[in-house]
Amino acid sequence: MYDPNPPRSPQETMPTMYDLPSEVIGESGLPDEFHCIQADLLTETCQPANYSATEILLASDLNLYYDPRHTLWYKRPDWYMVLGVASASQQQDLRLSYVIWQEGIAPFLVVELLSPGTEQEDLGKTLREVNQPPTKWEVYERILRVPYYVVYDRYDNILRIFQLIGNRYEAVPLPDNRFWLAELELGLGLWQGTYQQTTGLWLRWYNSQGWLPTLAEQAEQERQRAEQERQRAEQERQRAEKLAEYVRSLGIDPDNLS
Repeated sequence: MYDPNPPRSPQETMPTMYDLPSEVIGESGLPDEFHCIQADLLTETCQPANYSATEILLASDLNLYYDPRHTLWYKRPDWYMVLGVASASQQQDLRLSYVIWQEGIAPFLVVELLSPGTEQEDLGKTLREVNQPPTKWEVYERILRVPYYVVYDRYDNILRIFQLIGNRYEAVPLPDNRFWLAELELGLGLWQGTYQQTTGLWLRWYNSQGWLPTLAEQAEQERQRAEQERQRAEQERQRAEKLAEYVRSLGIDPDNLS
């Protein structure tokens, strides 16, 4: 018999980001100062030429709910990128969490900033405990199948990047501590410099022309361009004035040449 009220889809009935916790007080690995600054630098310099800002999500310490069978299980990557999803344009639409069964798209790249307390799990060296959620490595490699997994150890200045080949992560070679991602027309590498008044070795995006600028660097570039334009205008004014003086020396009024 025809049912005028068919069952609603799981996407409609399962918990949304409004139903799920967005943070856990006392959780290990919550961001310290370095984590916050490094995440800002990654976000500011991530400027893929083939994706607009409206079709890419860049998230830092945003809960990632990944298993519709265990809706309270989540990971909290230090930084991650999702391609093909809309970023919020209104404050009220900002995500509380990223919920796979609602969004329908897994992250393209995940970055973990290694901490002493999370090192073993970040590098896939811990085994899943009985009756406990899977490890980060298992979630990224086997459940979400994230194409690229990046681990940066700032204590020993070691960058590791793993690419999903078949069903397993394989470490990729990193000449000069850089790795080019053809899908994004961007590269990710270690940069020595000062950001937010802090000098060190940072994880940063680059393109075929070089390191991509931060917001402060973009502002400085604009200031320099404006100053160069002002100087060119001043040079033109001075040349015009000298020409006018020369014309006057010939007994001609430069303001009445018609």
